[in-house]
Amino acid sequence: MQTPIPKASVCEPGETPPQITGSDGMQTWLTRGRTFVVAISRVTAGVRLERTHHPDEYMLLVPGGLEVSIEAGGKTVASDGQGDTLTIVPPGESAITVHGSGWVTRVFSHRAADLAALASNAESYPVQAPDAPPPPPPGGFKLRHYPLEQYKKPDSPARPFRSTNLLVNAFVPRDFRRDTRKMTPHAHDDFDQASLALQGHFVHHLRYPWSTDMTQWRTDEHHAVGSPSVIVMPAQVLHTTQDVGEGWVQLVDIFSPPRPDFVEKPGWLCNEADYPFQETSVHDESCA
Repeated sequence: MQTPIPKASVCEPGETPPQITGSDGMQTWLTRGRTFVVAISRVTAGVRLERTHHPDEYMLLVPGGLEVSIEAGGKTVASDGQGDTLTIVPPGESAITVHGSGWVTRVFSHRAADLAALASNAESYPVQAPDAPPPPPPGGFKLRHYPLEQYKKPDSPARPFRSTNLLVNAFVPRDFRRDTRKMTPHAHDDFDQASLALQGHFVHHLRYPWSTDMTQWRTDEHHAVGSPSVIVMPAQVLHTTQDVGEGWVQLVDIFSPPRPDFVEKPGWLCNEADYPFQETSVHDESCA
């Protein structure tokens, strides 16, 4: 019998109740794929987002205009609000202190079992046996902070960053619409993808593959979303995303573990110097 493909999961914070709330007004919405968890948090000044005994690295995305400080491994870095930033946080204990109001997004691997279990779509994914986190990069685990404005490519809007366990492609924001005659419908055979909308409005178009069991066939889906929001496209589902409306749009694609086609392409990763290609980086299909 063929294993059914999970339905795509869409989260628009504010449209549904948060999975985590705090007395300080913090609200967090959790959505997962097979190998990752996306946490979108509405925050105010004084909020602290803490992790204790965290098993592996995670990533933090902070928009321009919001100041935060990140503590981990005995070090502190700050996002000063001058532009969008991405921070890779090492395993162990960490704390993010917020100095304003807005939204922050954290991306975890499935090893954040407590968050994965709380995700709004947790029932779509079986409980996974614990697995060992990947080994540290050559420079060791530490806070790595990247102001995204410094990583624009002259020939591509893509800005892919990796850690040992995650890959995030933070596209450059744009104020023009994609040519609808040049869409890129595609599917990934063995791994899920999340697309995180940080600015603007989008329509995610999805088509599910047909199996031999016609009773399992599904109609095409067209999910219109605003920002912030996240959609998880399961492996094998054909998908493409269209930006709509006016104004600036910004999208971030999320994968775990890092995609081999990105990792093995010389010069493609923005932080390749921190995470040079090693044979152990290759995508592990056993957890895809």
